[in-house]
Amino acid sequence: QVQLVESGGGLVQAGGSLRLSCVASGSIFSVNAMGWYRQAPGKQRVLVAAITGGGTTNYADSVKGRFTISRDNRKNTVYLQMNSLKSEDTAVYYCNAAVVTTQDIWRSRDYWGQGTQVTVSS
Repeated sequence: QVQLVESGGGLVQAGGSLRLSCVASGSIFSVNAMGWYRQAPGKQRVLVAAITGGGTTNYADSVKGRFTISRDNRKNTVYLQMNSLKSEDTAVYYCNAAVVTTQDIWRSRDYWGQGTQVTVSS
């Protein structure tokens, strides 16, 4: 079993900053790509940012220049630094990781965190 636990969400004023963290734990052999998604009320879950094991990053156009994704491979942790937050960034943010477990080292599976609420007041 693998668990992803997010932290760092909360309420912030527009223009402010938050840093999200997500730690993967459990029967982990290796962690490949990690990412952050968000889901606003009444909308689909969408990719915000992703990072490969080697550090290559990808961002949604709406957050480029404002958000930075990073990871600590030794800690199986991914971070999302969010600056210049806007009201439209309000959503539940979910961590995602492609994990190879010790039970099956030949296959990578997607795991999700429980989500953390980010609310930006204007």
